[in-house]
Amino acid sequence: AVVSTQSGHYGRDTNYILSSIQVKMKLGDVFPNETVTTTQGSLSIHDYFAEGWGIFFTHPADYTPVCTTELSMVEKMAPEFAKRNVKLIALSCNSVADHTGWSEDIKAYGKLDTVSFPIIEDPSRDLAVKFGMLDPDEKDAAGLPLTARAVFIVGPDKKLKLSILYPATTGRNFDELIRVIDSLQLTAYKKVATPANWQQGSECMVLPSVKGDEATKLFPGMRIEQVPSGKEYMRFAPQPE
Repeated sequence: AVVSTQSGHYGRDTNYILSSIQVKMKLGDVFPNETVTTTQGSLSIHDYFAEGWGIFFTHPADYTPVCTTELSMVEKMAPEFAKRNVKLIALSCNSVADHTGWSEDIKAYGKLDTVSFPIIEDPSRDLAVKFGMLDPDEKDAAGLPLTARAVFIVGPDKKLKLSILYPATTGRNFDELIRVIDSLQLTAYKKVATPANWQQGSECMVLPSVKGDEATKLFPGMRIEQVPSGKEYMRFAPQPE
């Protein structure tokens, strides 16, 4: 069944939507290759991300205060994501016409010339249900759950590398997403992990799977932090180039 909402859009029956709220994707799953309608026309998500990395992030609704600050910040940080070969795409449960009008507010608030990334329309919440992106505690005027603040980071292999789900009432820290991208890209190609609060250029940790001679060859500057157990697993090294 479908029900009309006060915003004039149509959505799934409330009970159906509530019963569908669950985490749909696991790390390592291939990210769904949906064909979507956006502010930049119809596109395939995989084709849009092409051979690089992608961030797919969702918003509860257009013309809402926290979302406006978020999209403004994403546009300001777009050059930093581009440096890392990351393409951005957003989703909100409104129409393209709404997105287009809302973009003017986003530009005015952030003193921006443009919103350069596409925003997907999802007034029926079909994609939100499919991706498990709904917040059952935050509802619109019709009693339908709002889209949560989901973030999905997709690698060049089109597999899900990271997902974070924020409640609708908490805005995201996009500096943290830059940090996460730096870690994901580094650890995808080097035999290291990144410790708590790691930042680009700081020490990394040598993977436990790297043993003996291989460790000293790959990481000549490796140091071992001594711990009471006597086990030499706290191995730090300068960030590899």
